[in-house]
Amino acid sequence: MSNPVFSRKGGGIPTAPAQGGYATWNTAPTQSPYGAPPPYGGQPQQYGTTAPTQYMTLDDVVVRTAATVGTVIATAAAVMVMVPTETAIGWALPAALIGLVLGLVISIKQITNPAAILAYAAVEGVFLGGISKLFESLYSGIVLQAVIGTFGVFAGMLVVYKTGAIRVTPKFTKWLLGALIGVVALIVVNLVAGFFVDGGLGLRDGGPLAIIFSLVVIGIAALTFLLDFDMVDQAIRRGAPQRFAWYAAFGLVVGLVWLYLEILRLLSYFRD
Repeated sequence: MSNPVFSRKGGGIPTAPAQGGYATWNTAPTQSPYGAPPPYGGQPQQYGTTAPTQYMTLDDVVVRTAATVGTVIATAAAVMVMVPTETAIGWALPAALIGLVLGLVISIKQITNPAAILAYAAVEGVFLGGISKLFESLYSGIVLQAVIGTFGVFAGMLVVYKTGAIRVTPKFTKWLLGALIGVVALIVVNLVAGFFVDGGLGLRDGGPLAIIFSLVVIGIAALTFLLDFDMVDQAIRRGAPQRFAWYAAFGLVVGLVWLYLEILRLLSYFRD
């Protein structure tokens, strides 16, 4: 639902190793003991350590994000091609549960193992493939529209961040996290109400209120990318180890999956 990785602005970013190559985890900006590394891969010399530390760069994040997103797309495409429409939901539901558990474990333990991150991406791909198969069978061409919309919003938010049109401040972060909590609460209440009243609160029935709610959710999901980009910048400035790029890629993929699903839902409302 919300991005569990970057919900705490600046928290949990590993800094450069202190002694003997062991990383320290702080919640406030720090400097590497021997100077912050250059932003694109330069490594300050360390004394008294067994091996030089590989620091995370922007290129590392781009490459690992591309690999993770590519895994999601490839797996989803395979499911859409090979799985019949009538069994698509049977693939999507188990994958959704497995992905939720795996995503929470990666987020809580801040796992940077590439095998775990790519496994999560593959499971999410199965989930998205099954859901996309169902929507495509009902609304021809909707999946391509949702994919274009998702990456369009992502690119737009990257431009917004780079130009400084919206600055990631503590006040902005608190407001956005509050909005996330509110959206999740409304989704849960609507789901529970649906068991007693047809359509629940009307937030997901395709009516005018549902369209407005989806637009709000898409807006909040888009704004969370600003926290993601800010986290990456902070990690590079603090001299985070190279393996942290996998964790950053995981966070970005979580946001992309959420945004895609919401855009897919909104497009289906307009088709109806």
